[in-house]
Amino acid sequence: MGDVAAKIKVMPNSPEVDLDELQDRLEEALPEGAKIRGFERDDVAFGLVALLPTVIVPDGAGGTEAVEESFSQVDDVESVNVENVGRL
Repeated sequence: MGDVAAKIKVMPNSPEVDLDELQDRLEEALPEGAKIRGFERDDVAFGLVALLPTVIVPDGAGGTEAVEESFSQVDDVESVNVENVGRL
């Protein structure tokens, strides 16, 4: 049984959101056992930049749902979508 790696697209709710602060809030919101292995940024449109954290979730933790739920509760997050999931 290995861990699961998921790339998750987190859209801020405005171009004015401080992405460094948002990254910190996402890391603090992670459920028990999950960890972030790096962030990418993706220019979306009109100055809006999505964060793409790669999240490592233990195999027994029920997949990415707990992470998606946690991220969607973070201030300044508009939407959370799983881009891809793979085993480590």
